[in-house]
Amino acid sequence: MAVVLIIIYGLIGLGNFILPDQISAYSPKSISYKNIYTVNVPNDTQVDFQNNVRVSPSESEIKLLGIIPVKSARISQVNLKKVFVSGESFGIKLYTDGVIVVGTKDVDTSKGRSNPAKSAGLEKGDIIVSINNVKMTSSTQVEETFNDNNGKDYKIRVKRNGNYKTFTLTPAYSQSEGRYKVGVWVRDSTAGIGTVTFYNPENNSIAALGHPITDVDTNEIMPILNGEAVKATVTKLYKSSDGEAGSLSCDFSNDVIGSLSVNSTCGIYGKYSCDIDERRLYQIAPSQEVEKGRAQLLCTIDGSGPQLYNVEITRVSYRENNEEKNMIVKITDERLIKKTGGIVQGMSGSPLIQNGKLIGALTHVIVDNPEKGYAIFAEKMVQKSEEVK
Repeated sequence: MAVVLIIIYGLIGLGNFILPDQISAYSPKSISYKNIYTVNVPNDTQVDFQNNVRVSPSESEIKLLGIIPVKSARISQVNLKKVFVSGESFGIKLYTDGVIVVGTKDVDTSKGRSNPAKSAGLEKGDIIVSINNVKMTSSTQVEETFNDNNGKDYKIRVKRNGNYKTFTLTPAYSQSEGRYKVGVWVRDSTAGIGTVTFYNPENNSIAALGHPITDVDTNEIMPILNGEAVKATVTKLYKSSDGEAGSLSCDFSNDVIGSLSVNSTCGIYGKYSCDIDERRLYQIAPSQEVEKGRAQLLCTIDGSGPQLYNVEITRVSYRENNEEKNMIVKITDERLIKKTGGIVQGMSGSPLIQNGKLIGALTHVIVDNPEKGYAIFAEKMVQKSEEVK
């Protein structure tokens, strides 16, 4: 009897840790996890026709063996969704909404070294919105504004952590250059490569990467003003090894396949404007259906286009704060390991297929063991793709 109680308490504790805080259901019914935990989906649901989502009016209990309450979960009843998966490499061109401060520097004055930008209160990662009430849209505009001065103060309005602040910046006269300087480095665009995860036919949107694009200097998520997705061809591959992530090298073409408008913690999104491969239509798996075990990864590592490779899902996490790390994926296909050494940069966004459904997308390589990496649930990416206007 004591052993049975220990097992039950262990399952309760384990269930509290591994079970999701939110569950998606197709229709009112009972959902089972490994025939151990169950949750009854309430029948008295309300329908949100505008967003095509039926939301339960209250939380429901997840129960051990259908009897003992373990934890509460929010029940969202949704329609079955299907998307066209891709796995194609593509080029990314992003232009920021505002100009990012990527660093400050000292100015050599007659009184010694001075850092006007830092003294004014500007910080790495600030987004310059306006200077002297004039909206700033490019780094060139910011540089020209700062270069055209005779020592007068600037009123700098920035966005920092979602809040707006205004600073007074006083230029310092550089002895070596013979002119006034403000001592600030800025950036307004970036480029890179990634993998398209899927095309959502409901609103003609694409989803890619599964993680945000961050500034290389500030590590902050880049705020998008606009961007382009362009066709790209893999021209070279640098293999991963223990302690060092490899990468894909691509040539960009002038063929635009979409516009990018959202850069979020669960990927980049935009409108698609290119032909799609209608043979790869997959249903989205709710996150609670994802399980440890065999799966397939669809990715592009050379000029032959997307190919399927065998992988294993070794861990599944329902913790909501693990936005980009819902799963750990291990490459098991010797063909892929031989070519790439495991996961390389540029494979982010590669779709994961399990039991005939799209379960997620690769997001990060584990550098110390590049045969393993993290992945995000496809359900999260579909929900974000529906926000694209």
